Amino acid sequence: MRNLVKISLIDKLIMTLNLEAKKILLRKIPHGLFICGVRDEDKNEVNGFTASWVTQGSFSPPLVVMAVRAEGASHQIILNSNKFSLNILKNDQKDLAATFFKPQKALGGRFEAVKFTLGDIGLPILEDGVGGVECIVKGNVSHGDHTVFVAEVVTAYLKDDVEALNLSSTGWNYGG
Repeated sequence: MRNLVKISLIDKLIMTLNLEAKKILLRKIPHGLFICGVRDEDKNEVNGFTASWVTQGSFSPPLVVMAVRAEGASHQIILNSNKFSLNILKNDQKDLAATFFKPQKALGGRFEAVKFTLGDIGLPILEDGVGGVECIVKGNVSHGDHTVFVAEVVTAYLKDDVEALNLSSTGWNYGG
């Protein structure tokens, strides 16, 4: 019997990963910037954050996929409520995206800076933006420092069909 040591493909990749190249290349993946809205129904409080790790996952049913930092307050609200809204920002709304990136003192503080209404399933939809969708979570995967949520789009509100804000146009980096 031969004594062979097997090194998995993942072990080989980790041993040869160029961290600087990884950071540069992963930051080149295009990202939109969205305001994710959530609502704690028990406290009747809204909260939200700027999301950039978002993509469409399916046409039928219409699904979106979003990664959410596990340590944020909104993460727990999504886990508890199984729903969230995604608001698409206009290409000139960088300052609004920045407001929702900043740490907040209390739950809901970011929404004091913007006008919104509650959509059909009770989630915050910005009055000024391209539009927004409300989503029901169908599944999630927790691994690493983010949870990936897969959610079905159940309502859609188009406000202004203009160019959407994207991460690369802001000069900011998130990820890598």
